[in-house]
Amino acid sequence: MHVDDLDGAELAGGAVLRPLAADDAPALAAAYVRNRAHLERWEPVRPEAFFTAEGQAERVDGLLRQLAEGAVAPWLLEAPDGRVVGAVTLSGISRGSFCSSCLGYWVAADQQNRGLATAAVREVCRIARDTVGLHRIEASTLTGNTGSQRVPAKCGFEPIGLAPRYLHINGAWRDCRLFQRVLHDHAPLP
Repeated sequence: MHVDDLDGAELAGGAVLRPLAADDAPALAAAYVRNRAHLERWEPVRPEAFFTAEGQAERVDGLLRQLAEGAVAPWLLEAPDGRVVGAVTLSGISRGSFCSSCLGYWVAADQQNRGLATAAVREVCRIARDTVGLHRIEASTLTGNTGSQRVPAKCGFEPIGLAPRYLHINGAWRDCRLFQRVLHDHAPLP
């Protein structure tokens, strides 16, 4: 898979969902710096380098290598003014009889409760089905993150269980609610 294989889309309010690009590191670093306090309780503990353009350049390079290998599909959310205000990523893409991936997403503090994450996840589900060819997507949210849980619910995901101590977030193993969305029932591609 290549970045040119991934679609983008204009979302409500002029925001854009677009594939991650190699030159996005400075804008992504700035977005993480602006949203550090907002995201801290929902993410792993990050080294200081994560919040720099150099750290994001390494991360973006790694994501684009994984994209070329077919293992991830990363997108950014941009506000009408060009600021990065979030991201959506399909990771752990598996082919064959499983034909599945895991969904991750975040939206900037100043963009909350506008339907941006919901619109972006809906579009990524369409791309996952029509372009990437996946059968299902799994999402997990921390049990206390009710705002994030509304996104998969609005996007056709069904709850599939509780995973105790599932992710190491903000310095501790945390329980997560698991969701899945079956995209189609076609046989996997050979």
